[in-house]
Amino acid sequence: MYSTAYLDLPPLRAAHGSVQLPGSKSISNRVLLLAALSDGETTIHDLLVSDDTQVMLQALEVLGCGITRHSATRVSVSGLGGKLRAREAALFLGNAGTAMRPLTAALAVLASTQSGVFELSGIPRMHERPIGDLADALRELGCPVTHLRQVGYPPLRVGDGQAHALNLRQAIRVRGDVSSQFLTALLMALPLVAAQDVRIEVIGELISKPYIAITLGMLARFGVHVTNHDWRAFTIPAGSRYQSPGEIHVEGDASSASYFIALGAIAATGEDAITIRGLGLNAVQGDIRFIEAARAMGATVEGDEQHLKVRRGAWPLRAIDLDCNHIPDAAMTLAVMALYADGPTTLRNIASWRVKETDRLHAMAAELSKVGALVEEGADYLRITPPQQWQQAQIHTYDDHRMAMCLSLAAFNPARLPVRIEDPKCVAKTFPDYFETLFAVVTPERVPVLCIDGPTASGKGSLSRAVAEALGYHWLDSGALYRLLGLAAEQAGVSTETEALQAPGAAARVAACCRDWSVRFVGEQVWLDGQDVTTEVRSAEGGQRASRISVFPEVRQALLDAQHAFARLPGLVADGRDMGTVVFPKAPLKVFLTASAEARAQRRHKQLISMGISASIDSLLLDLQERDDRDQNRSASPLRPATDAQPLDNTDLSIEASCQQVLDWWSEQTGFASTRR
Repeated sequence: MYSTAYLDLPPLRAAHGSVQLPGSKSISNRVLLLAALSDGETTIHDLLVSDDTQVMLQALEVLGCGITRHSATRVSVSGLGGKLRAREAALFLGNAGTAMRPLTAALAVLASTQSGVFELSGIPRMHERPIGDLADALRELGCPVTHLRQVGYPPLRVGDGQAHALNLRQAIRVRGDVSSQFLTALLMALPLVAAQDVRIEVIGELISKPYIAITLGMLARFGVHVTNHDWRAFTIPAGSRYQSPGEIHVEGDASSASYFIALGAIAATGEDAITIRGLGLNAVQGDIRFIEAARAMGATVEGDEQHLKVRRGAWPLRAIDLDCNHIPDAAMTLAVMALYADGPTTLRNIASWRVKETDRLHAMAAELSKVGALVEEGADYLRITPPQQWQQAQIHTYDDHRMAMCLSLAAFNPARLPVRIEDPKCVAKTFPDYFETLFAVVTPERVPVLCIDGPTASGKGSLSRAVAEALGYHWLDSGALYRLLGLAAEQAGVSTETEALQAPGAAARVAACCRDWSVRFVGEQVWLDGQDVTTEVRSAEGGQRASRISVFPEVRQALLDAQHAFARLPGLVADGRDMGTVVFPKAPLKVFLTASAEARAQRRHKQLISMGISASIDSLLLDLQERDDRDQNRSASPLRPATDAQPLDNTDLSIEASCQQVLDWWSEQTGFASTRR
């Protein structure tokens, strides 16, 4: 997951490959809560790993549920059987509406009947999301509910530590046109107190019926069968009791699938296709009907019970006018598909967007306008006219995961302009690995590369690591590659001793050891094929092996190819000699880092002393001066800055100041506003 302040997406031009969806957020949190309220233990497979599920799990542990984490996606929950174990607790629920609303209702009825008191809060945005209609319905039932700040919004307290008789004789009424989560919350809570038939009546039109259908299906899996009176009322039968089904699987998230369905419709051309695993055409989630809208816009979508295959059909996409009440979350993706349509697209009946993680109607209108679209924002609709002239955009994401994921698809714009996504980590709410998944199946117009070159001990490694971390780019420590190859050869049984290297074909066998290796640089660690080999690579023996193999042309060519392979999305910061002159001569930004020999000697001296190695500054200075002379005067690739390199003397600069200078240069290169660290 990217935790940087922003993520720059270069222009993207094609898509092909296979993606595995995370588990459904809507199903995951419903199943977790139902498992917690049930008799028995429930093992949940393919659970979504996200911020929303984590806050739910933490809340359930506070409430006394036994939680066993078998793996990231398989969890067992020991249920409460409808009985409170903790009668007082403060629960923090982040920005998870799928946790806040159902927990509020469930804890309200349990606290009222079992003498409990609970406070529920979240991040500031959660405190702006209305919950008043649910609170009113709970009060009508007889539950004490207190708003702790603003009336109608979290944070709130349910229960007062006393037992209360609930009014179950009259129908409980709840508005259906604000959020389906209010009705879901009541449907999940009231079986806990259904000593008699309990009726819920919906006031007004019920929006997001597919989400209520998911709730009803999940209730049935846990033994509670609710009668649906044409979506206008619901009856929970007397004597209802949650019983664990033992094991339950969470299907892939249909809302998350929408981004990759759109991706296929936009960029999978010819025989290429995007294959989506973990979700089939008959999924229970309402957002699976996004496929109908995508097909109406021209996408070719095929599939079976377990996967979908999507490719471009009509191009440009066809403009549509659609009532989106049945796909409220996935409809956001249609707004971005509309950028590639042959005329204005209108998305209607989406007023519920305004009470989500942000006011999505306003946010989407603002961000689509940035890329050049003409957008009309109504009370419950958007009308989007594709750009006549695309504009480079810095997308504000409003701490809303869907804004980040939807707008990433603007990187396929025909003007070949990059897109900057602010706060990319917000996708952790439902799809922490979204950008990694996207990058694995798209082809960029070009991969951005920054080169940082310079003499020995100039601080190239520290600076390049800092720049890579700030941008969320990959990092190449080229100086370690010869050492890594020597180690990889030894691990493969290929000797790097001087005598052995003289044998016919020996150098080629060494070179072959980097053909299929997996190398990662994480902080100061070096990983080879999944193992931390930092100590071996940095050792004196590692340096000797590197010296012995580096003289062979086959080895140098193999490592040149290996260095090119590091240029992967979203970008690369390459550190080492000859990066800008030999390895990546077309890199858009090259930095030649310098510092006085005296400053470099002092830095190296401090480094060695901190490692417990005694050293003389005078001898270090002499050694650096001699190495500088050799590097600058060697016959093959003498150390020289590229003609278009930016010189950076960091004799008197900190790493932070040097990093900011490079980021400023990069902002000038990309055309985005500089972001100060």
